[in-house]
Amino acid sequence: MNDKSEEKDVIAISHVLIVEDIPEIRDWLYGRIMDAFTTPTIMSVASLAAAKEAIKQRTWDLVLLDLGLPDGNGTELIRPLKTYSPNCHCIITTIFDDSEHIFPALSAGADGYLLKDEEEGEFCNNLRGILAGRPPLSSSIAQQVLMSLRRPTPPPASSLTPREEEILVLIARGYRCKDAANALGVSYNTACGYLKSVYQKLQINSRAEATLKAIELGIISTTDTP
Repeated sequence: MNDKSEEKDVIAISHVLIVEDIPEIRDWLYGRIMDAFTTPTIMSVASLAAAKEAIKQRTWDLVLLDLGLPDGNGTELIRPLKTYSPNCHCIITTIFDDSEHIFPALSAGADGYLLKDEEEGEFCNNLRGILAGRPPLSSSIAQQVLMSLRRPTPPPASSLTPREEEILVLIARGYRCKDAANALGVSYNTACGYLKSVYQKLQINSRAEATLKAIELGIISTTDTP
């Protein structure tokens, strides 16, 4: 038996909840759970409200929790989850690797913090590692935490990040999320995460609104749009 199979057998995970609103990323997480553990029962929901109902239905062994959900921040689920399932491992799965997202999630009681942009094998190893008691962070997140502890905490960002501006420009120019990901040299998961953050920050819900906002912010001109 190989090491991966042995570790699967050691870690007993029966019921898993995925809280993620992007279908493609939800499917990707489903695949990683099946890679990491032996025949778990998996349920997925796409909103904070649905997740709050799901945690009342049964005791969960593992919850993979997105931060930016359509109806709120995923950290709102952590404390109620721990009330209903005290032994549950709640792991944040996100594209955000900054201290403004990391520390509130960990302070709220998250048991781990993994990036959805990791290579599949690394993600599975980190996931199993958290449940086996190893450090609960992606390697890049651990580095970010150390860097944050070594410098004063910067003021919270009040506008789009450079990456978010780039994805906004591409979407306003007619790019699909997949094409924007290729243009930026990032994964589809990461591009979708940036786009979702843009929509939330600008309080918009469509490509047309994104285009208008990009023009309003002076990021593009009317001659740049398709």
